[in-house]
Amino acid sequence: MKRFFVLVLITVAILTALPAMAQKTYVNGIDPNYPPFAYVDEKTGQPTGFDVDSMNWIAKTMGFTVEHKPLAWDGIIPALLARQIDMVCSGMSITPQRARQVAFSEPYWQVSRVFLVKATSGLSPQSILKGSDIQLGVQRGTSEAAAIAQEKRENQYGFTLRFYDSAPLAVEDVLNGRIDAAFMDDLPARDAIVKGRQVKIAGAHGEPDNFGVAMRKEDTDLRKTVNEGYRRLTADPYWKELQIKYLSK
Repeated sequence: MKRFFVLVLITVAILTALPAMAQKTYVNGIDPNYPPFAYVDEKTGQPTGFDVDSMNWIAKTMGFTVEHKPLAWDGIIPALLARQIDMVCSGMSITPQRARQVAFSEPYWQVSRVFLVKATSGLSPQSILKGSDIQLGVQRGTSEAAAIAQEKRENQYGFTLRFYDSAPLAVEDVLNGRIDAAFMDDLPARDAIVKGRQVKIAGAHGEPDNFGVAMRKEDTDLRKTVNEGYRRLTADPYWKELQIKYLSK
């Protein structure tokens, strides 16, 4: 009888613990205005996008809950290190500078960097880089901002850099004439074109970027879980559905 009572207690303890284990919640920091990878939907007010839906699928498959928290991009790594969030799955490029502060998942996507100009503009990448009176917009805190600023210093280019909180804000200033061009990843640029903005891609520039999920270096179990989640996602038909939904327009 005593043995039976002990077994009952152990069983109850295990069953009580299972919901807590299943409900482990991680907070994902996102750029609220980086379509098509991550953004806040204007109609619903909810986070959405390629990366948001990807992480939702991974969370469901790997047995945890994820919450998406919109944050200013230039403060998102400090927020991660301060434990305000647990990961950044939001079109973050893997760079040596960032890798000194955080650990990345295996790369899950690659993008090119492009110059975006008015649809009627005759500017080319070379004329933008070498123009002494060119105003060039870029989102602060991004890998493309760091790369183009370094290139400007090293080559003593004459263009002036202007920094924005998001790529769409830079697009707006291209359209209203405050800047001559914007430098950004190709998919946000194409998203602006698909949405009917009167802009075009003047050309690609620089090396492509690999996207990865940023996490704290000590969170090795989470990194293993995310990597396994992406391996399962990329082998599932839903991966192609996401590409068609967000990246093939």
